[in-house]
Amino acid sequence: MDNHSEKPVTRDYFLKQGYIYLPEKPTVISTVLGSSVSVSLYDKRLKTGGMNHFLFPAADTGKLKTSLYGNIAVLTLIRMMLGNGSVLSNLEAQIFGGAYNADHFNQDIGYDNIKTARNILSRKQVKISSEDVGGELGRKIVFNTLNNEILTLKVDRLRESDWYPYEGVR
Repeated sequence: MDNHSEKPVTRDYFLKQGYIYLPEKPTVISTVLGSSVSVSLYDKRLKTGGMNHFLFPAADTGKLKTSLYGNIAVLTLIRMMLGNGSVLSNLEAQIFGGAYNADHFNQDIGYDNIKTARNILSRKQVKISSEDVGGELGRKIVFNTLNNEILTLKVDRLRESDWYPYEGVR
């Protein structure tokens, strides 16, 4: 038996706001969320996964339609998974983020972000296996695309050092 074979190599990737990532090889994807939301998708058969990170629920008419918006980011991640060989019945989703702190914001955009993600996943009949959403705390998310394990760390305040490349005290 070859000692170098069966164990996959895992990479690290920091997912920035407005981005979608579907790695070719097993990867640990991390991101930091406040009112923004991330949806992870995992294919139970192919053992692959991807994640998005969006700031706003939907692009209004006339606005540039990018993955900064949930209606674009969630649909695009689903399309990317399907293009990679997945079928909808094998996908499961997890939703994170959507915090709201009335001391810092007038509008609860987090709630609207969560609602957008839930509505699109429901419409596409993608099962939501777990959520950690709402509340007043920010989150650090770490998603292992090999086995669909996600670690969520809730934090009272997001510091500059929480963002990649993780400089300073964390």
